[in-house]
Amino acid sequence: MPRIDLKQGEQKKHVARALKELRDGYVIVAPLEHGYVYLADAFSHYSVRAMHVLRKDADGIAAQVLAHSAQTVAGIARDISDETNALMAEFWPGLLSLNLKPMRALTWDLGDDTELDLFSVRVPKSKFVKAILKESGPLAVASASPAGQPPMLKINRTQVKEWDVAVVFDNGPLKRGPSSTVVEVSTSGLRIVREGAISRDALSAVAPSLSGR
Repeated sequence: MPRIDLKQGEQKKHVARALKELRDGYVIVAPLEHGYVYLADAFSHYSVRAMHVLRKDADGIAAQVLAHSAQTVAGIARDISDETNALMAEFWPGLLSLNLKPMRALTWDLGDDTELDLFSVRVPKSKFVKAILKESGPLAVASASPAGQPPMLKINRTQVKEWDVAVVFDNGPLKRGPSSTVVEVSTSGLRIVREGAISRDALSAVAPSLSGR
């Protein structure tokens, strides 16, 4: 499959190519802040399943979701509290993942056969992926590394030939960095699931009711 160098050419053309492949039901590879990832249309059961197969994920694993903005998330999640909105305003785009309850009318299957009444979402900083998300709507995302392995910081050209994806967008070596902080939102409040790039103190300054794990 083709490998496109994001440092060459016009971003508008690269975004158009990514959108075409995603809308046609294919999986693509693109760079996020600290690792290359698979991206797929979150509402295409076939595409999300293909992404899980590429990673050799166990059954029942749900993909994370990327969104363009908090406004997008408001259209796919329910029970969003004022403190949750404050966290979105303060830390998005960035390395904050929120575990939210999906709108009941959603028809997606992120890999859990819709059994989990919960999904993980964030708004990334990556300009290229953000430009895609502005036009595509929510995308399912998973690390391009095999399940359980560290993030992929560099595209291996030999490996690319073996990937069953439509296109690989290469932005060169990425900087190693922290994982996202994960906060779960429920009707009983906010709870830190994993402390990563954003500290507990920084979160608590915005959402005082936040509890630890």
